[in-house]
Amino acid sequence: YMGKGWEHFSHDADMGVRGFGVSMERAFEQTAHALTAVLTDPEHVHAEDMVEIHCEAPDSEFLLVDWLNALIYEMAVRKMIFGRFEVSIENNRLSAKAWGEPVSVDKHHPAVEVKGATMTELAVRDTPESEWMAQCVVDV
Repeated sequence: YMGKGWEHFSHDADMGVRGFGVSMERAFEQTAHALTAVLTDPEHVHAEDMVEIHCEAPDSEFLLVDWLNALIYEMAVRKMIFGRFEVSIENNRLSAKAWGEPVSVDKHHPAVEVKGATMTELAVRDTPESEWMAQCVVDV
């Protein structure tokens, strides 16, 4: 897959995160990379410790918000930052593994704190280019 993986889009004082992929799962993984990139360069994150994340929602858009908020929660509670993700989705149930390391101010230079994923600009859809796009605005 050689397309664009993820990108940011500006939204007032907050930041939009958008991921692309050949499947909804890949788009969710890329949106998680975009989330990490709000804080630091994902290339600098050493994927050594694995955390499992499970969530369930009525539809794929709510599932995206739950997924990102679960990651934000794990980052806050474990004081970790994640650089690698593996997502599987079945019947609006998400199971994921996220690999990362403890946050180091010296190494990661976290610019902002992400407080949460929001319903703003929330979208999960199959694009005409037969790839998936998943996006929302995160509160920073």
